[in-house]
Amino acid sequence: MTTVALLGTLDTKGEEYAWLKDRLEHLEIRVLAIDVGSFSSSPLADVASDEVIAAADADPADLREHRDRGEMMAVMGRGAAAVVRRLAEQGRIHGLLAVGGSGGSSVAASAMQALPIGFPKLLVSTMASGDVRPYVGEVDVTLTYSVVDVAGINSISAAVLGNAAAAVAGMAKAYEARLLDPEGSQAHRPLIGITMFGVTTPAADEARRTLAGLGYEPLVFHATGTGGRAMEKLVESGLLAGVCDLTTTELADDLVGGVLSAGPHRLEMAGAAGLPQVVSLGALDMVNFGPMETVPDRFAGRKLFVHNPTVTLMRTTETEMAELGRRIAAKLAAATGPTQLFIPLRGVSGIDVDGGPFRDADADEALFTAVRTGLAGSSVVVHELDQAINDPGFGRAMAETLHSLITRK
Repeated sequence: MTTVALLGTLDTKGEEYAWLKDRLEHLEIRVLAIDVGSFSSSPLADVASDEVIAAADADPADLREHRDRGEMMAVMGRGAAAVVRRLAEQGRIHGLLAVGGSGGSSVAASAMQALPIGFPKLLVSTMASGDVRPYVGEVDVTLTYSVVDVAGINSISAAVLGNAAAAVAGMAKAYEARLLDPEGSQAHRPLIGITMFGVTTPAADEARRTLAGLGYEPLVFHATGTGGRAMEKLVESGLLAGVCDLTTTELADDLVGGVLSAGPHRLEMAGAAGLPQVVSLGALDMVNFGPMETVPDRFAGRKLFVHNPTVTLMRTTETEMAELGRRIAAKLAAATGPTQLFIPLRGVSGIDVDGGPFRDADADEALFTAVRTGLAGSSVVVHELDQAINDPGFGRAMAETLHSLITRK
C-alpha cells in the first residue's frame, strides 16, 4: 500500500499531524509518523524521537540534559535524514510530508535533502514565502506557504493542509507505480549532465547536440553554484549515466570568494560514484560578483569586466589559477571511475581568447602546469587541444570521449 511519512514535532503539532493522518488515510494512504519533537513521546509516532536521535549517533538523555535548542535541531535533522533515507531505500515509504515553522522546517529540510531527486517531498511552512534556498537545497522539494501559522486547524489551515495531503498522496501513488514498473521508468534515454556558463555556451551546445545524436538525453546545468550542486545531487541519486563537466568555474568562486560557489566538494561526486566523466577547465578565468558596486574593496585594482548590469567578472591571477589546477588534479586523481581531462590551450572561456578582455596566457599556463603536475602518474587521461574552449570540435571531442567511456564500461 502506498505509504507517506509524516515528519514533525508531534509534541507541539500533534493536532495538525493527527488531522493530516486522518486526511491521508481517507485518501487510502498508509501513514508512517516520525517524531522529531525535542521532548516528545507522542502516541502518534511510529518512529519515536529517541529513535531519530539515536540514528544521529547521539544519546537522547545526554542531548536533552543539555537543553540546547540549536544542538537539538541539528541532531534531529541528521537523525531524520538517516531515518527517511533508510526507509526510502527499503521501499517502505513513497512520499514525505512535513509542516512547521522555522525550526520544524529546518529539520524537515535536512530529511528532504537526503532523499533522491524524484522521491516526493512536500513541506508546508511559514517560511515558504521568503528565501527558500535553505529548505530546497539542490533537490525537488515542493513548498507550500502555510498562510496562517501552523497552530491548530481552522478554515484556512484546513484548506492549505488538505491540498498538501492530496498533493503528496497523488505524488506518492505515482512514485510507487514507477517502482512497481521499473522497465517503464527506465524507458527514457540515458541521462548525461553537462555544465555550462554564458562564456562556454558554444562548447556546451556542441557537446549537447553530439550526445543527443548518440542516443543520450543531455541535461544542461548553469554553473551558478546551485547548478553544480544540483547536477551532483543527480549523480548521488544514481540518475546519470555520465558527466560532461565542461564548466568548472564554480571552483574559482569557492577559492577566491565569489558569489557562485558550489562549495569545496564540487567535482568530487562523479569520481566517488565511479561514474564516467570528462572534465574541462571552462570559465576558470573568472570569479563572479553582482553589480560593480558590490565587488569587495579588497579586490580594488583587479581586472574587472561588466558582463551585464547584475554580473561583474574578475580575472583570476596566476597564483589563483595554479591553486585551482592543484585542486582539480587532486579531485580527478581520486576518482574511482573512468576520468579524462580536456585542456583548451588557447583559452578557457569566450573572453579568454586572443583580443579578449580576460586573455592572460601566463595565468592559463599556471593552471595547465599545475594540472599536468598533479595528474602525473595517475590513471586520468589528459587531452591537450590547440583550441579555445568554444572552438568548433572541442565540445564534440568531449562528448564523443564520454560516449566511449560509457560504452566501454
